[in-house]
Amino acid sequence: MALDNILHIFDSFDTEKILKVLQHDAANPLLFNTGLFLLLFTGFIVIYRILRKCRWLKLVFVILFSLYFYYKSSAEYCFILIGVCVSDYVLGILLGRASRNWIRRLIVGINVVINVGMLVYFKYFNLLIETVSSFGYIKFDPLDIVLPAGISFFTFRSISYIVDIYRREIEPCTDFLAYTFYLTFFPPLLAGPVVRAKDMLPQVKMNPVASRAMVSEGLFLIMAGLVKKVIVADYISQNFVDRVFDNPSLYSGFENLLGIYGFAIQLYCDFSGYSDMAIGIALLLGYRFLDNFRSPFKSQSPTEFWRRWHISLSSWLRDYVYIPLGGNRCSRTRRNFNQMNTMLIGGLWHGASWMYLIWGGLQGLFLIGHKEIKGKINPAGEKRQVSRWRAVGNIFLTFNLIAFSFVFFRARSLEAVLDMGTQIFNDFHISVAPQFIEGYLLIVIAMAAAYLLHFAPEKWTAKLKSVYGAMPLVIQAIVLAIIILIVIQVRGSDIVPFIYLQY
Repeated sequence: MALDNILHIFDSFDTEKILKVLQHDAANPLLFNTGLFLLLFTGFIVIYRILRKCRWLKLVFVILFSLYFYYKSSAEYCFILIGVCVSDYVLGILLGRASRNWIRRLIVGINVVINVGMLVYFKYFNLLIETVSSFGYIKFDPLDIVLPAGISFFTFRSISYIVDIYRREIEPCTDFLAYTFYLTFFPPLLAGPVVRAKDMLPQVKMNPVASRAMVSEGLFLIMAGLVKKVIVADYISQNFVDRVFDNPSLYSGFENLLGIYGFAIQLYCDFSGYSDMAIGIALLLGYRFLDNFRSPFKSQSPTEFWRRWHISLSSWLRDYVYIPLGGNRCSRTRRNFNQMNTMLIGGLWHGASWMYLIWGGLQGLFLIGHKEIKGKINPAGEKRQVSRWRAVGNIFLTFNLIAFSFVFFRARSLEAVLDMGTQIFNDFHISVAPQFIEGYLLIVIAMAAAYLLHFAPEKWTAKLKSVYGAMPLVIQAIVLAIIILIVIQVRGSDIVPFIYLQY
């Protein structure tokens, strides 16, 4: 809902309309790029600053706001989130006191069963039913199951907390408010990053206050996230990418190829934009998260890509799936098996669709293939200097592998993937390029600018952030207001949800 419409409702003080705006609406969750969030967060930050010296009251206030934030998208499912908080707290205390290994493993198993069980029911139950039904032996009707927002993210945070206690990497949290604050904290709640207890709980215990530098950095990241999300991702999605993926056979191979490249930068800007805003909002509140993206399309190999893309998820899969399976401390065949299974799980984590499983399988093949080729070329594992042209070639090849694999991530069916491939290889028609540029000039400019900024040296971003941080607060506020006004002007009439809200 647009900011001016919300302000009009509050100005007229129509109680019925105000309550309607504030109540649960699955079609209009409380997103960072909405006017309602801007309005509520402004009031929230004022009260938060007032309560900053009273730790327990501040924790309660943030928890209540976080639960409301979750309620706006998931209604009564917020009780599931509360239930997970209680379950984790109790299991964590029991695990800390248990001395026998079988009891400790049992507690971890209970936590995993609870969390994975919820994922299986809410995300994968209908897929399993449809798969069984497809064999024709038994007839099932899919259940009307509503997926709670962010369940994939907070269940992973829950599992990592219990497993880290089991590994004796952290002590159980004995402060229920602190743990509830960690699991319900609203910035990363719906779409990440996957914040771990060992990184977050020590900060909660310290009762931090945002410094001047943290506020400046936070505002900069929020602006960067808004630009990525609204000005790049939403614009090219609504005006070009969605049209191509919905009907690939209606477009030439050249347009399909640009649609693939468009979706790659759209997905990056959409998700990294959310991460930037989540990290930025957390900084305004005094909490620092680790980076979730580091210019992933600059990667020279699939292995490097997964060290730069959705870092919180890829590192989670490494620490809690790949390593427990045996990691690379085994035979080459077993290592490849572990790698493939990890990426298949990562693919399936994104949703109940065989398309995601195929996408995950492709990522596994890329990683295995890179390691095998690297092992043949450089069996000693020596660090070698790569020439500039070879680095460019590596980046080009890696980017195209990743971009084309994203087709399975976005396309609705294998038929759509085949249609895109057919158009690209059999009906390319480069001759339509001038006409395309003329008809989609703003799309071309947005995509080109996004890619240029992405491949620009990281020191440019650091310099820009430093310049913004050195500005007086009044100037920073003016710059923020200008960015928000530009975003409001560019944004369409309908709010476009973040892509990762469905995961």
